[in-house]
Amino acid sequence: MIHTAVEAFLMAQVEDPVPEAPPNSDKILQLLRYFTWFVILSGVTGIMYAGGKFAWEKWQGGPLASAKMVAGGMVGGVIATSAGTIMNALIG
Repeated sequence: MIHTAVEAFLMAQVEDPVPEAPPNSDKILQLLRYFTWFVILSGVTGIMYAGGKFAWEKWQGGPLASAKMVAGGMVGGVIATSAGTIMNALIG
């Protein structure tokens, strides 16, 4: 009983801070948007390269090693584009 009363008292004393953007954060956000664009472009380029290599290996009749590259590129792209959502879920 005392333990819950102390918790209630402490919770009443701590206010919920409102998030506020730091000064000059607009430049950082613009840099983050550029980086996101670059990551997506790199992922698409990597998947296109791996797809071309996959087709070349299939046409030549050699071992199909590039299928792992295509799958890895797709998984990496999903993780890269959903990084913000993942971080919000972990933090919030």
